[in-house]
Amino acid sequence: MNPLKHKKIVLAVTGSIACYKSLFLTRLLIKAGAEVRVLMSPSATKFVAPLSFSTLSKHPVFTSVIDEEAWNNHVELGLWGDLMLVAPCTATSLAKMANGIADTIITAVYLSAKCPIWFAPAMDRDMWKHPSTQENIRKLTSYGNKIIPVGEGELASGLVGAGRMAEPEDIVAAVSGFFSKEQDLAGKKVVITAGPTQESLDPVRFIGNHSSGRMGIELAEVCAARGAQVTLVLGPSVLSPEHPQIDIVHVRSAQDMYDATVKIFPSADLAIMAAAVADYRPKSYSDEKIKKKDGDMKIELERTQDIAAQLGSTKKAKQITVGFALETMDAEANAKRKLKKKNFDMIVLNSLKDKGAGFQHNTNKVKIINTKGEVRDYELKSKRDVAEDIVNQIVEILK
Repeated sequence: MNPLKHKKIVLAVTGSIACYKSLFLTRLLIKAGAEVRVLMSPSATKFVAPLSFSTLSKHPVFTSVIDEEAWNNHVELGLWGDLMLVAPCTATSLAKMANGIADTIITAVYLSAKCPIWFAPAMDRDMWKHPSTQENIRKLTSYGNKIIPVGEGELASGLVGAGRMAEPEDIVAAVSGFFSKEQDLAGKKVVITAGPTQESLDPVRFIGNHSSGRMGIELAEVCAARGAQVTLVLGPSVLSPEHPQIDIVHVRSAQDMYDATVKIFPSADLAIMAAAVADYRPKSYSDEKIKKKDGDMKIELERTQDIAAQLGSTKKAKQITVGFALETMDAEANAKRKLKKKNFDMIVLNSLKDKGAGFQHNTNKVKIINTKGEVRDYELKSKRDVAEDIVNQIVEILK
């Protein structure tokens, strides 16, 4: 099976001497079966004529949102693609997209796109190494975008070092690899818990936590993109998934989440428990707002029902359960104990002590531990990339 056959690629070409490589890239993508639409920044047209890309792609090339003939619908282009590939991507274009400056057709489509977005940077050595460029790279990856590593060698300036755009053959191989695993969860039913829970004291107040639900939502997006039928049991969150095939069950309390997840799990192949579920809830609830009085207030708490333990104790031989452990001390030891106690097939460990990890971040830094006690340590990444890493490990278990 050809993974690129019928795939829709938006190729965005920005103003670098490496533009000539994108002609070869266009030809290779089309030869592999992809359908390509080309966007060019005004500066890119000074290196390579739009007619060259139009001839190769068999489609008009867009160089502005408004041209002499019509308004080019950047929203439609952003929705059309299965992948947006910015190659070459200059330091200027990196900065614009990292900061949401929509002054070209490329940046406008980028801000409208719903598909994965990949960047193949190309610039001189010192521009690549500059702290501002690296900060823009960090921003873009934190949004869930992928940076294709630059090559090393002789640059247009005559300097030698990092900054060369990756070779077209290597880019096509990477894109092909991405799409080849796209449907590796096809036919699988997945239930994912995400977000916080809120345990009510009265009609006004509740006990909760700082979870945004982003990690679980990214996992739902990745699983759905790779072919799974996903049910997301989502606690109170301002975030929500965008994939149209994700079925969302909104819940509020730990009990709500328990009831929904336990009901869905018997028909699922896989459960990923990424929610930050309350371990305790108020033992009593006041129908009226609790009024402030002199002195302290004591709240008696009781245990909530353990979703992970319940699923672990009832799962069938072919069902897989994946847990999360957010720790602040003795992290690996605690995670391994939880892995065994809850009968998980795999556990994802992160620590609040790691900068950029945990609640309210677009990034995360995790370790994945399996039932053999093997630990895989990952660097700080966007939560979308972390979700890909987690799903890759789940697929290995499924195999």
